[in-house]
Parts: sequence; C-alpha cells; structure tokens
Amino acid sequence: MKHGIIDYEIIGEGNPILIIHGWGICRITMKAAFEPVFEKLDGYKRYYIDLPGMGNSEKGEVKNADDILALLFDFALNVIGEKFIMVGQSFGGFLTRAFVNKHQDMVLKMILLCPGVFPGVKKGHVEPVTIVEKDEELLSSLTEDEYKNFTMMNVLLTKKVWERYKGSILPALKKADWDYLNHTLKGELSYNPDKYDSPCKIPSLIIAGKQDSIVGYKDQFELMNIYPNSTYCAVENAGHNLQIEQPEIFENLVYSWLKA
Repeated sequence: MKHGIIDYEIIGEGNPILIIHGWGICRITMKAAFEPVFEKLDGYKRYYIDLPGMGNSEKGEVKNADDILALLFDFALNVIGEKFIMVGQSFGGFLTRAFVNKHQDMVLKMILLCPGVFPGVKKGHVEPVTIVEKDEELLSSLTEDEYKNFTMMNVLLTKKVWERYKGSILPALKKADWDYLNHTLKGELSYNPDKYDSPCKIPSLIIAGKQDSIVGYKDQFELMNIYPNSTYCAVENAGHNLQIEQPEIFENLVYSWLKA
C-alpha cells in the first residue's frame, strides 16, 4: 500500500503498532524480527513502513530527518488515526525518540532496538568491532561482497546467523537507493530529541547489544534518565544486528514486555 511516497504493509488486527527500520534496510528486516513475536501474541495491528529511498518507498523531496518526521506525523494522523505503540530500530530508534519528543500525546509506548542516540554512525560511546565467534569454513565460502557485508557489524559469524542475515538483511540492503542515502539524505535533526521540560513518562523498552560497534550500548543506558518508565537490557554476544544474533532473547524480551 502507498500513502504519498511511503510504501507500507499492515498485518493483523488490534492495538496499532508502527514499526520503523534503520538506515539502508527496510520492512523486510523488521517483519523477520517482529513477526515471530506476534505469532505468539494476538491483538496487535502492525504497520510496517519503508522509509524514503529504502524498500519500496520513493525518495521524493526528503533531505533530512525533519522531512522524514513530517511524513511520519502525516502517516500517524491520516493512516493510523489513533494512539499507537512506536517501534524503532537503529536510525528508526532515533526517529522514534524525535517523534515522541514532539508528539508524545500520540504514542502509548515505545520500543527502541539498538537505537541511535545521536545522528550519524559511530557517535557517542561506541564499542570497537569484537568478533565473539566465527566459522572459518563458512566465511571462506562467501563471495567477496558477501564477506564484506556480513563481517561489517556482526559479531557472531556463524552459519545460523548468516542464514538469517541472508534472509532478512541482504535483500533489504539491495533495495536501498544508496546514491541517495550516501549523498543526499542527512540524519541530522533541527532540535534535540532529549530536551524535555520534564521527564517523558511513556513506557519504553530499550534493547542494546553489548558488542554493538555502530551505536554502542552505554549511551542507551543513559536514556533511562530521559524515560524514567523504561526497561533497559544490554544483550551479551550481540552487535548491531541483535535480532538475528540473539533472536530468542530478543523475541522473549519484546513478548514479555508487551504482554505485561
């Protein structure tokens, strides 16, 4: 389905939940991560969107995070049309926090998966790349491009993780307009998403990877000062693609938090 330049998909019925992916991927990745949760948890109407220039969405005249947030507000107002839960992964987590800062009256709860705290890559307290486990036989069988993609930010370089990566992340990366992402779209925001007159009391789940070399996990811990009604979990043996490296822990965390 289309709303303006935004391509989206709706699955299920019940409480609306808007799920936003990170930079360079699309809803393929988020569906693979979250649908196993909702197979066990009824009562949620999932809105999976593709951000501009990613997935099946057009880039339009979007130049920065402010432009994307205007599209998200329009989508929330005219497509969802009621209060909703908001989920954001990586850059999508940064956008979620920015949206809540301006429109917290529209958001019931939020889930932040390996969220960017600052715009850009490797900003703040970010961990060095640390490989936890690797399968040399598998790595030697990959093409040069596959090897480069797979080892860029994953810390568990195993066959199981590769199969999940190949199924839910590589197809999303291939759909992105990388010329647009690398040369036109900027992640910067015109305001500070952490500036509140009083702490934001929206219930929040923050999931971080202890070996995340893209956004880290330490700055995410500090978000609990901004969102006092938050649950924070830093998952060991997980990098920026936590949902494919530790899927059972990820799914159990989301399931338990939503069901509580």
